[in-house]
Amino acid sequence: MSRVQLALNVTDIDEAVAFYSALFGTEPAKRRPGYANFAVVDPPLKLVLLENDNPGGTVNHLGIEVSDVDEVDAQEARLSELGFATRDERGTTCCYAKQDKFWVENSPHGEKWEIYTVLADSATFNDSEAPQGEATQCCGETQEAEPAACC
Repeated sequence: MSRVQLALNVTDIDEAVAFYSALFGTEPAKRRPGYANFAVVDPPLKLVLLENDNPGGTVNHLGIEVSDVDEVDAQEARLSELGFATRDERGTTCCYAKQDKFWVENSPHGEKWEIYTVLADSATFNDSEAPQGEATQCCGETQEAEPAACC
């Protein structure tokens, strides 16, 4: 399994979930406060909705979800051989999921691309070991303990 991920900023999560549920004919695979993701079968798409103060409908980040860690490693090796700068995030909790991933650091227009696999579900948005208000890593950026502008 491999599918493109599109993470969008939204201003009203309930309105966005209703729209995308109707558009793709499916309910979210995961729903949390301020967050939803859809595992759309046709076309193969992982759609992530992030409620935050950024303009609604804008891209938060892009990604490719792959089936397992071996595929993450193979893609990172392939892209590194081609001269792409990559940055690992292994065993991280982000977007209510434990993930192994890496980020492509040098896209020509600055867009953020991640290649990742989900290892397990998580009850927390990001690494919960950080004290409340302390920054943690999620979606390639330093984040506060809430999903403000990230996956």
